[in-house]
Amino acid sequence: MTLFSKIAGVASGVALSCTAMAAQADVLFWSTQAKPVEESQAMREQVLAGAGQGVDYQPNDAGPWLTRLNAELQSGSGTIGVLGGLHGDFAAMSPDDLVDLSDLGVSSASETFNTLAMLGTDKMLYIPWMQASYIMAANKEALPYLPEGADIDALTYDQLIEWAANVHEATGEPKFGFPAGPKGLKHRFFQGYLYPSYTNGVVRTFASDDAVVAWEKFRELWEHTNPASTNFSFMQEQLLSGDAWIVFDHTSRLAQAFNDRPDDFVAFPAPAGPAGRGFMPVLAGVAIPRTAPDMEAAKALVKYMLAPETQIATLRATNFFPVVDVALPDDLPPSVQAAGAAVAKMSASPDANPGLLPAGLGDKGGEFNRVFVDAFERIVLARQDIRAVLDDEKGKLAAIMEETGAPCWAPDAPSEGACPVE
Repeated sequence: MTLFSKIAGVASGVALSCTAMAAQADVLFWSTQAKPVEESQAMREQVLAGAGQGVDYQPNDAGPWLTRLNAELQSGSGTIGVLGGLHGDFAAMSPDDLVDLSDLGVSSASETFNTLAMLGTDKMLYIPWMQASYIMAANKEALPYLPEGADIDALTYDQLIEWAANVHEATGEPKFGFPAGPKGLKHRFFQGYLYPSYTNGVVRTFASDDAVVAWEKFRELWEHTNPASTNFSFMQEQLLSGDAWIVFDHTSRLAQAFNDRPDDFVAFPAPAGPAGRGFMPVLAGVAIPRTAPDMEAAKALVKYMLAPETQIATLRATNFFPVVDVALPDDLPPSVQAAGAAVAKMSASPDANPGLLPAGLGDKGGEFNRVFVDAFERIVLARQDIRAVLDDEKGKLAAIMEETGAPCWAPDAPSEGACPVE
């Protein structure tokens, strides 16, 4: 080999190395959150542009997100630098696949959230990133029809049903709106609101006598629900159109109504039942897989996501609220101000009964949700016998829990091994 060819070979190797480094310069932020086009664009342009390094933000559905992640973990090398996901996304993973972030010096202001982020270990396996919840909202035209003596910030389900009935009678139209459409989050209402409020559980109590009462109450509410709700998915649309005056949905799915017509609507906590004011805090976190190609760059991005100014930017981009103590600016969108107040009242209420998102189900999460959707469709839409339906669906739920081995999550009592359907 000539000297020239040796030099050319070295130069070619350096060029290839530089090309590879350039290709890996951006940290791949692989997330299950902020998936809508406008939110992912805002994440890139308003949140991550100031990270001080290139970031390739790529949101995806939970299935593809987990498939690619698992493929990289199994191969022992990968391109994903930082993971963004819900608590349940991380709870379904092996703790050995996530990097211990205890030494980063960042965490949330909630010790409950920080404990959850340890996933049952003594390590910070993800860092709480942002939080949201589901709330109620109403057109102010509905307020005169509140039951006598009712406090909109401390409603019971019975009062909600009476309120919806009063509006129905006064207007001649059922004006309660529920996200029962194909892309609606109806399953979260049953799992995080109705069941905890009446049964103080979700899995253990699925077919209990208290659950029968819960479904009876929801049937009563359905009598005053716009029947087109089976096509509703984002309740902000029905608030703006007037098709619904009282609704339930995720804070981000109500934002447009408050931003477009802030003086026309009011946000308030979910109602309470005999077992308390059930509500579902939605906790998202950031983590680093053990196969991250540039560990220092990944850790720098995680720290950046917890900076107060980044948390405010994330709030503006996604309507998910900060997890760190930070003073909210006065110029936040009306939707953020309204939802923030409702979430704060709900979580601070004396009868608050928070329940986590399902965890540890892996790729069975969709089947788990389907049990609750099927129960709704059979009990409420098809008017089948409640006890018979619950006893039938109970077997499907038990099979899912046994196959996944997922232990109970709040508000169900802890379990050794798979959460039982009692």
